[in-house]
Amino acid sequence: MGHLLPTLSQQTRKDGAPTGRMGNHKRRCRASLDRTAEGGRPHTTRFVSVVMILILLLSLIFLAACGHPKQAHVNVPPPPPPSSNTTTAPAATAQPETAPPAGSEAPAPAKAEEAADLAEPTLPPDAKPISTETGLASWYGPPYHNRRGSNGEIYNMHAMTAAHRTFPLGSIVRVTNVKSGQTALVRITDRGPFIPGRVIDLSLAAARKLEVWQPGVAPVKIELMQSGAPLDAAGKWAVQIGGFTDEKAATKLADHLTRRYRTAKVLRFPSPAGDWWIRVRVLDDDQERAQELAAETTTSEGAVFVVRLD
Repeated sequence: MGHLLPTLSQQTRKDGAPTGRMGNHKRRCRASLDRTAEGGRPHTTRFVSVVMILILLLSLIFLAACGHPKQAHVNVPPPPPPSSNTTTAPAATAQPETAPPAGSEAPAPAKAEEAADLAEPTLPPDAKPISTETGLASWYGPPYHNRRGSNGEIYNMHAMTAAHRTFPLGSIVRVTNVKSGQTALVRITDRGPFIPGRVIDLSLAAARKLEVWQPGVAPVKIELMQSGAPLDAAGKWAVQIGGFTDEKAATKLADHLTRRYRTAKVLRFPSPAGDWWIRVRVLDDDQERAQELAAETTTSEGAVFVVRLD
């Protein structure tokens, strides 16, 4: 029976684990294996893992930096110091001239003009009327503005001027609005108006001063204060007929007048307003011949007027 009993080193516990020194060593080895199986790692393995992670992060940062192109560096000079004497003028825009609608404000001058060119003409204090007439006054602006007038000057509707059929060019006329009593002096620079009953065509500036601009037409008294030429001089006279809305009608009448008055020079021309006119210059620009031709001529459109050319 004695040799069947286990020695102290071979004794085992009830759970099957060996006891004694041999059992303690086996337990320590097993515990080490258990820790390794449960995820425990030696210190060397952990260090290597950390280094690998750092290398991987550095590689990603380097690749990201290489993926973006570098921006070129530009040297921008500093701005100049502010100057108290420098001013910036707004750009001028040019605007087209249009006829003002009824009830609106009159258009201002398109550009700055010399005050002397736009001012009302002056007369000696002792000036007296040479002749007087009454009738209707009208005014004209676009589309005649900036076009050459009968006196050779460029018409400026902002100057104190007017058109008359028979007063010598350059004459100074005093115009009085019969209703309002407003008075203005104007210089005759053009020919017209060519509408029966009207005796003078005012510039826009004169029409505004005489309160003719808003109504368009007003009764006035006209006094010739200073003549641009001696009234007893012969002068140059012609007959003006129109206006015609149809060019064919104007051409037909012009051809008829050319055949009838062989010594006359017949001109057919369009006006800036779009209609057509006929001007007949009689032999020697004689006033009596012009008056005779006007009395003998009839037209289905417009009217016939005797005009002075100078």
